[in-house]
Amino acid sequence: MPELPEVEYAATVARGAAVGRTIERVRVMHASQRRSLPPSAARRAAGSRVAALERRGKYQLIRLTSGRTLVVHFRLNGDWDVMPPGAPLPVHARVVLEFTDGTALALVDPRALATITLAEPGAPLLPDLGPEANTRDFSARWLGEWFRSRRGPVKPALLDQRAVAGIGNIYASEALWYAGIDPRTPARSLDVTALRRLVLAVKRAMRRALLHPERYYNAGGVSDAVRFNVYDRAGR
Repeated sequence: MPELPEVEYAATVARGAAVGRTIERVRVMHASQRRSLPPSAARRAAGSRVAALERRGKYQLIRLTSGRTLVVHFRLNGDWDVMPPGAPLPVHARVVLEFTDGTALALVDPRALATITLAEPGAPLLPDLGPEANTRDFSARWLGEWFRSRRGPVKPALLDQRAVAGIGNIYASEALWYAGIDPRTPARSLDVTALRRLVLAVKRAMRRALLHPERYYNAGGVSDAVRFNVYDRAGR
């Protein structure tokens, strides 16, 4: 599943393709996406210019000049494909934003689990999210308050997006390794020193990942031995 660094990479790609362009049509190509983006919503999104594209945790917010917002979540396998005028659609295109200059931005997802929803002006956009994993707001004090009432192990507690936004299995594993904390350790048992180590480790994992900006399935060609210390390296 894409996490903060991978979603940030994808958002950068989409931002360059979409911001400043006007949406001529939104094509919803798969029945699963019609549940979150029905035809009436797709029609309301058309005709607006893309004013901004932001990332919050694992979500992307496509801000339209109409005041509406397209809220995107990749789930397990979603990604963006940018298409020049006249290019054929990708095989697994699920939602396509077609712009008036002939270019297009396609949400591609082999499993068809990714979602796009249209939020009207003033409507809530996101669930309750904690501070971003790579910001000052994510601190040992914050994490200690959150962990205080958690009875389970630290790793699943760290995966809760209300605790810290953007972390998933990959970077939770990496951060706990950097911090020297067994993922089975009860979250509420961590003292201030351990919490500080863990917060610094999360930010270190984020910095390292952002040094190799690429898709989460490694299309950029950087080996997992460079990207990861422990994730998906069992037995090594």
